[in-house]
Amino acid sequence: MEKSRKRVKELESEISKEDFWKDKERKDPTLKELKRLKQSLEPFTGVSSELDETKELLSITDSGDSASLSHLGGALKKAKKEIDRLEFKCLLNNEGDTLNAIISVNAGAGGTESCDWVGMLYRMYTKWSDKKKFTIERIDYLSGEEAGVKNVTFIIKGEHAYGYLKSESGVHRLVRISPFDSNKRRHTSFASVAVTPEVDENIKIDIKESDLRIDTYRAGGRGGQHVNVTDSAVRITHLPTGIVTQCQNERSQHKNKKTAMKVLKSRIYEKELKKKKTELAKQHEEKKLIEWGSQIRSYVLHPYSMVKDHRTGCETSAAQNVLDGDLDIFIDAYLRMSAGGGRKK
Repeated sequence: MEKSRKRVKELESEISKEDFWKDKERKDPTLKELKRLKQSLEPFTGVSSELDETKELLSITDSGDSASLSHLGGALKKAKKEIDRLEFKCLLNNEGDTLNAIISVNAGAGGTESCDWVGMLYRMYTKWSDKKKFTIERIDYLSGEEAGVKNVTFIIKGEHAYGYLKSESGVHRLVRISPFDSNKRRHTSFASVAVTPEVDENIKIDIKESDLRIDTYRAGGRGGQHVNVTDSAVRITHLPTGIVTQCQNERSQHKNKKTAMKVLKSRIYEKELKKKKTELAKQHEEKKLIEWGSQIRSYVLHPYSMVKDHRTGCETSAAQNVLDGDLDIFIDAYLRMSAGGGRKK
């Protein structure tokens, strides 16, 4: 918090300079950062003032005044709840945590089973976003041949969306009685989830045109009037890194290219963030490659109900609640583990 207060003073000093308001390129990002910092500090100063006031009232309250003591006890409980909430927000202080999140979910081996699992995960993140009052923009979607979704890419927009959802990157495993198996046998399905921060206009990512291969193709789908008959879908390959992004959400090739480029920049940015973490030797446990057999979380619907995160050890028997968007216990456990520098015992 002291670091934020110091930065506020620096920005206020910058604003007081005579030439500041004439420089639009400097003015807009500076004012935006100052507003964000002040908003982040307000809850801390507010709860601090409330605690000081409660402490003062306690010192002058008679021990026999049960009504006043009860009221002050309620105020302390409220303050504790707010402190717990602020403590959680303090965990979201890494570079990129404040940004929106771009999520890609891809089916693993298993055909229709895995495609259905991708659809369930997409619904789970949609439900979570609704609870947070975040918005979702879907930018790429490919249906499964029989049911479900082969892959889907979408942006979740909201304060600290990436900070919350970065914990979701990895392989997710589902165990259940298959609704597609007439013999009602138990099946295991896998899907990979990749989460990257959406870069904003203040983050400069230099990409050479010569490093790109841009392909256009017709948007896919199951047929019907919504399938585009022109080559409006765009796939961009960044040759130096091998990163591939694509978009077919819009009927305009130009809009699809713009969106695909935005996702590409975000993935390159996220790659650089990971590189920095590697160089600093921090958070080494979450650097595993996304590959089958290295799942980060298992969702078991049969023969019992359980969701367990294999990195933190956090688990719950309320599997359906998790699939309905109750992810915060896993997010909280991951952030606290990362801040503590090791796996939760």
